[in-house]
Order: sequence, then C-alpha cells, then structure tokens
Amino acid sequence: MSTSKPTLAIIGGTGALGSGLAQSFAGAGFPVVIGSRTAEKGAEFAQNLPVVAGTSKPKGTSNEAAAQAGDIVFITVPFATQPEIVEAIRPNLDGKLVVDTTVPLMPPKVARVQLPPEDSAAMATQKRLGAGIRVVAGFHNIAAHKLKSGAPIDCDVLIFGDDPKDREIVIGLAKAIGLRALHAGPLANSTAAEALTSVLIGINRAYKVDGAGIRITGIAEA
Repeated sequence: MSTSKPTLAIIGGTGALGSGLAQSFAGAGFPVVIGSRTAEKGAEFAQNLPVVAGTSKPKGTSNEAAAQAGDIVFITVPFATQPEIVEAIRPNLDGKLVVDTTVPLMPPKVARVQLPPEDSAAMATQKRLGAGIRVVAGFHNIAAHKLKSGAPIDCDVLIFGDDPKDREIVIGLAKAIGLRALHAGPLANSTAAEALTSVLIGINRAYKVDGAGIRITGIAEA
C-alpha cells in the first residue's frame, strides 16, 4: 500500500458488520464510503454513524456508486442478497481488490453449516466476478458489536486469497483497526471460516456467551 490510505467502500455498510467495519476504519483514518440499496439511505446512515473525534465521517451513497468510489471494496451483505448485489456492482470493480465477508447462513438453522454449491460464498463471488477481479475473504468470525465497542477484541482474523500480496494488503487493514490477522491460504480455504461461523453461533447459544471467537495458538504476537 502507498503512504496515502486507500478509500474503502463498504457494500451493505448499513448492516451490522458493515457499519462496524466502517466505524472502525473511519476511526483509523481511512476514507470510507458506505453503500446501501439507495443513495439516500446510505447518506443518512453515514451521517449518523459515530466516529472518533477528529476523524473524517464516512460518506454514504448507493452500493453501485460506493463500489465505483472505492479503491478496495468490502462486501458485507447477507448471503441471500449476495448474488444480486455482486451482479449490480460488478461493472464498477475492474482492477480492484474485493474483500468478501459473506457467510452462507440460512435461517432459521443458522447454527448448522450449510455451504453453497461453490463450497463457499467467497468462491461464488469470485465465479460471478471472473478472473479479472481479485477476491479475498475474511472477517467472518468477528462479532459486529465488538467492532463498534472500540474495546480490544480477543479474536484472530483469517484471511484467504489466491495471491499472498492481496492477502497481505487486507491483513494490513485488519491490523490498522487493532485486529491480529493471519494468512490462511487460498480462497478455496474460506470454506473453513465460513463454516466455522455457524459453529460459533451454536457455541454462543450453548454456553450463553457474547460473541465467541477463535484464536490461533503457537504464533508469537507481533
């Protein structure tokens, strides 16, 4: 990454994870554009999103316009709407890095692993976008409300992508908001983290905990 910070587009940024990432990245000094179904909803939400004093407030617009404005584009939408939204923003993604956070949760049994035919939501995104657009997957196992709290998060972020250089860019973004992020191999491996989200939901219910996460042992802290 260059010395200037890239503009981050958060597609579906009015949702729980999207708004949590938007708030965190804005607080770390990144220019953020929140995408929503309509430009009006995106703009209104961005205006009311709390950020750290002295930092720039995110801007809000439509998903398509946000994808156009972003240097790096985060997809933070429900699995049910992912195909439609990916198709809508695809014309604005040429040459960009896309970070897909989608988890294939299928209500009402969200604690049961149910993977799509492509084996993962991220692989489905890559298939729709084609080889000319680089897709990295991550941030699956982070509780959205913990991002918004501003408190330290005791959870690792696994980053998947076919190009280690692209993974390194996203790892840098995660570190910028206080998260420990790790290379977790090619995009096909995203199946593991997407499936683990349903497992964690079940653990939360069984043990009545507030946002269980994962920690990879045996790696020294930076």
